[in-house]
Amino acid sequence: MAEVMERVEPRLVIVLGPTGVGKSGLAIELAEAFGGEILNADSMQVYHYMDIGTAKPTPEERQRIKHHLIDLVTPDQPFHAGLYRTLGRKTVDSLHRKGTPIFVVGGTGLYIKALTQGLFTGPPIHPIVRERLKHEAEQKGRESLYQRLKEVDPETAARISSQDLFRTIRALEVFESTGVQISFLQEQHRFGDRPYLTLKIGLEMDRDKLYRRIEERVDRMIERGFLQEVKGLLEMGYGQGLKPMQSLGYKQMVQFLSNDFGWVEAVRQMKRDTRHYAKRQWTWFKADREVCWRDESVDRGKMFAEVRSFLEGGG
Repeated sequence: MAEVMERVEPRLVIVLGPTGVGKSGLAIELAEAFGGEILNADSMQVYHYMDIGTAKPTPEERQRIKHHLIDLVTPDQPFHAGLYRTLGRKTVDSLHRKGTPIFVVGGTGLYIKALTQGLFTGPPIHPIVRERLKHEAEQKGRESLYQRLKEVDPETAARISSQDLFRTIRALEVFESTGVQISFLQEQHRFGDRPYLTLKIGLEMDRDKLYRRIEERVDRMIERGFLQEVKGLLEMGYGQGLKPMQSLGYKQMVQFLSNDFGWVEAVRQMKRDTRHYAKRQWTWFKADREVCWRDESVDRGKMFAEVRSFLEGGG
């Protein structure tokens, strides 16, 4: 009788946290220390030609450690979490077969969730309920719907912006159609598609310190030629209507080039919106009880020990 082989699940070390906290630098050092490779989990780094504004790893960093899932499509090609999941899982399987330690790094929570837990589709769209909610938003404003969401599903409301009308309507639609909170359904789903063992390390730091780092990072991007990068994208025909060109930083540079407002205002808005984005990332990741939160300035040795233990088969 053939011996039954025990299935060995791939182990993923995931470095996550808000923008500007130092994820990429730590992931490169960890990958170097343990002979691993890196999977990008930043939704903007999948695009060719968008390098400075996405804080993509430099050519030198990519020579030090091999990075995957970067520069996959051009800005006018569609890309989404489902495609990321497919490509990511193929890459994980390939690296696992070779025995290469795998480090996932990025701040796009949905991509990390898609890779490690699959995607939650939820109940079918209920067109009558959805249209009624849309009409209500037009009549009373999106804030009215968001306040109702806070009452019926505070967990979901805490994870999304009050300005995110699409997700607000979807959550209310699910609740009104089924009587069940979408956060509850998502929680049930998260245990159904778990092909990997994961160690999630979340980097955190004092908010004021992080916000100063974000502003300094924006200044460095500008010094490196961010405006010229955006000009080049427009000259290649990637217009401001494309989704990637409406993303953080690129939107403000395009608006400046379109004379919507001056340079000082463009930079101010870029810094402000990046701080707001970091706050939303923090809210998303703090809801994940599997994340081990660490401050790199004081927990560095502890993190390396935790990664070593995990890769060697620890819990």
